[in-house]
Amino acid sequence: MRLAYLHFPRFAVQRKVIELPELTGKPFVLVEEVRGQQRVVCASTSALKAGVRPGTTLTASTALEPSLRHFAWKPEEERRALVALGEMLMGLAPGFQLSAPDGMWLDAGAANLVNGEEGLCAKVLAQCAELGWRGRVVVASEKFTARALARHGEKRFAVVPDGEEARALAPLPLSALEGPEQTAFAALGLSTLGEVGALPVGAVTARGGAAGMRAHARCRGGDETPFIPEVLEEVLEERLTLEWPAESLEPLQFALKTVLDRLCGRLGGRRRAAVRLSLTLKLDPSGQAVVPLTLARPTAQSKMLLDLTRHRLGDVRLEGPVAGLILRVEEDCEDRGQQLSLGDAPEGDAALEVVLSRLATALGEESLFMAALEDSHRPEAGYSPRAFRPPTVSRGLEGELLQAVEAPEAVPEVLRERPSRMLSSPTPIDVEMTAEGELLAARVGGKRRRVVALMGPERLSGDWWDERPYSRDYYRVHFEGLGQAWVFRDARDSRFYLQGLFD
Repeated sequence: MRLAYLHFPRFAVQRKVIELPELTGKPFVLVEEVRGQQRVVCASTSALKAGVRPGTTLTASTALEPSLRHFAWKPEEERRALVALGEMLMGLAPGFQLSAPDGMWLDAGAANLVNGEEGLCAKVLAQCAELGWRGRVVVASEKFTARALARHGEKRFAVVPDGEEARALAPLPLSALEGPEQTAFAALGLSTLGEVGALPVGAVTARGGAAGMRAHARCRGGDETPFIPEVLEEVLEERLTLEWPAESLEPLQFALKTVLDRLCGRLGGRRRAAVRLSLTLKLDPSGQAVVPLTLARPTAQSKMLLDLTRHRLGDVRLEGPVAGLILRVEEDCEDRGQQLSLGDAPEGDAALEVVLSRLATALGEESLFMAALEDSHRPEAGYSPRAFRPPTVSRGLEGELLQAVEAPEAVPEVLRERPSRMLSSPTPIDVEMTAEGELLAARVGGKRRRVVALMGPERLSGDWWDERPYSRDYYRVHFEGLGQAWVFRDARDSRFYLQGLFD
């Protein structure tokens, strides 16, 4: 099995800078409490240049750099951020396994779909860079080789051919073993993995036991540790605790962008799109406010959701500052993408979706509706307005209608000739006809409108088992000053009725 290891140098520092961009280039550390003392877990580049090192106390670090800022190191947040990145990359790799606290293995079995393993490495790094992450990727046939080269190698990405693991590992320092075994080998005067791999297997086993034998095998490219993909959570949810309670929308913007980027990345990796979301704001010192977010159309676009969330929060009055937030996908669907017309720009379409989503969120879900097909042959009862929900794939007439999105040429001609605006009940109209029975004009909307063009008739009948059977001759009529309309002549009373209008 071919695996790719994705390593993020000082992952916790990168995550903090992404969440708080004002920290870029500034000295700061992440600390944890050890035996009553706060000790540095990870330090920024500026802090390292000032002499701060992992393991030193916060007091000693501050003495080295008086302007040093510090934040609590939270392993659960690091893991949550790693999981979000792994799910985001599932469009390139079908599975991932975490290697906390700063990396993960990816299943490289689908690399042939992205120009091979080098193409996979390049696309993985590019997708991470879009969100501000810097990493290194190595593809190999087993886990240790990929991880050791990604963590201790010098290249941004590399591909190790099958069978050449020992040669690729040989120059790496002994610290790449990352275990107690390196101390025993260092005592022998060894400094590289190649020197360890050159030792006789029997001698290593006699001195180091089973652990030494495993370390020796790994240095020769023989790691049998299985790849165990991460089990995905059923509920998509992202949460973030703010360093300081926010009393206005401005400090919340970076936090919102962080959770939305993560959530949309996970949606994209699963090929899903959000339909409804809920934003829970944790207030300080207690309480919470829940803000529902209704979308005009399913989406996994972070920018559009951020615009909608900002607008929605502008109308919310809170009883206290915000200490944290939770963004949860209440309903999602398959992301079928969107086909734009030639010459259309996605930015304009996205702006329209934001406006529609704002209306739906502000006025309620019922303000935005879709036409749902009904089990009725009668044209005016063929559909009813319902709250928006993503379409489901089905067969029969509904399936044929849904084909129009991806393959309009496959839809029967008669279905494409139905009006987009159907009246809830047919409206009688007065018509003028020639002696031969041809339509000349009709009074529609209080005005006499001349007939410019006419197609038909198309005879429809049904519901003979009902108390209100019908038999009608339908015409597609182009009225002057009105456009195309769908009218019919009822066989019961020979009168004409307006059924709907075409856009």
